[in-house]
Parts: sequence; structure tokens; C-alpha cells
Amino acid sequence: MEHSNHKESSFASWVIIFLLLALILGKGLFSFLVVGDLGQPTWDYRPIKDVPAESPYAVYELVPHPQHVKGAEGE
Repeated sequence: MEHSNHKESSFASWVIIFLLLALILGKGLFSFLVVGDLGQPTWDYRPIKDVPAESPYAVYELVPHPQHVKGAEGE
């Protein structure tokens, strides 16, 4: 059997494991603090009236011939 000069190091393995764990926890903490929910916003846009009976922008003049077909008095 051949012997290699490769030395096993359990200390280096544990250091790598803890560094990866710290990286994962650090990214999670960063995401939680930076992207987390900050609560209700301070601004208020109020509801916009979009029902034709309430909105001045949704009321149109009546056309004499309301059909959308080409032809005599149809446009």
C-alpha cells in the first residue's frame, strides 16, 4: 500500500465549516436588517375615485351614433 504525504486536518475542516456558517448567518442578518419590513409607510395617497359616477375623468360626452362600426352614421 502506498502512503501519501497528505495530512488530514480536522481543525482546518472545522474552520471552513464555521466560516461558511458565519457567511450564511451574516447574509441572513444583512437581508433581515436591510430588506426587512419597516412597517406602515408614512405617506397616504388616498383612494382614487374611478367609478364613472364619481370621477370627472371617466365621464364622456355621448355620441349621436354609439355603434363602433363603419358605415353611414356608424363611426
